[in-house]
Amino acid sequence: MEENKEKRASAPRSNQKLKIMYLLKILLEKTDESHDITLNDILEELKLYDVTAERKSIYSDIEYLELYGFDIVKSQYDRTYHYQIVNRDFELVELKLLVDAVQAAKFITEKKSDELIKKLEKFTSKYHADKLQRQVKVNGRDKAINERIYYSIDAIHDAISENKRIEFQYFTWNTDKKMELKHDGMAYRVSPWALCWDEEKYYLIAYDSNASKIKHFRVDKMLGTKMLTDARDGKKEFSRFNMAEYSNRLFGMFEGEVERVELLCPNNMANVIIDRFGIDVPIIKTGKDSFTVKVDVATTDFFFGWVMALKGVRLVGPEKVVIKMRDKILQQYNMYL
Repeated sequence: MEENKEKRASAPRSNQKLKIMYLLKILLEKTDESHDITLNDILEELKLYDVTAERKSIYSDIEYLELYGFDIVKSQYDRTYHYQIVNRDFELVELKLLVDAVQAAKFITEKKSDELIKKLEKFTSKYHADKLQRQVKVNGRDKAINERIYYSIDAIHDAISENKRIEFQYFTWNTDKKMELKHDGMAYRVSPWALCWDEEKYYLIAYDSNASKIKHFRVDKMLGTKMLTDARDGKKEFSRFNMAEYSNRLFGMFEGEVERVELLCPNNMANVIIDRFGIDVPIIKTGKDSFTVKVDVATTDFFFGWVMALKGVRLVGPEKVVIKMRDKILQQYNMYL
């Protein structure tokens, strides 16, 4: 008698109290709109989790899951009941979009991308998870080399949420592919107000009290980002800030003086102009085959190169910007003499 008691005491405890949780796990992993599972299969799967159950108790557990809100479809073929979860929080196409976004984001490392996608796979069945996994490996993807950016973004979000300023160092690359700190290595102290994802890069939009202006910084070039104890400033300036307009006019977020420029364009460039500056951009027809548009842009090399690449588009004002454009064209021309 005592020997039997000792055996029961040393035996592994059953997972009976977790039965309904394991049942839900099985249904989520093993079924979807195209795959179902029989009651016998459920009982066998539960045994793998050290759970034994009567058929009647499974019927009851499924009813409880339905009452909780899970859409469980029951079908009968040849006296055999089949079960499947059809509707989920995320549709497969939505998960694919999220996977694509994670994979395309250059600021997320390959390691972190794989971790995030593995987590997304848990929102669908094992059959659909395989389809997501096949999208993971993308050849030639230029991903971040470390996870510094990931944690910088986290620190920025925390600072925005808690209304605090941040500090960080900022760098550029030299020809030896080494980091060179800007600002003589001194830390930047700014008030973060937003993060902008543009051209597959993350940018911090912040208010610089010393310069009394809104500035942007590439997050992948920020080092040692941390939240400070003092409160943010620049609320009034940021309240007048238009993120879409700011992103459109900066052309890749490179530094440059913002000017209102006028472009003369052939009609077939209307789509390009609207894609760049938005549907509300004022287009003035100047004739049967052309129109002009006035927009605020950062007059950078990136902008001048963009104009040069558009067939038939001509920069017509203001004169000082037109002169800059001529100089850029001449510089390019002289390179090939």
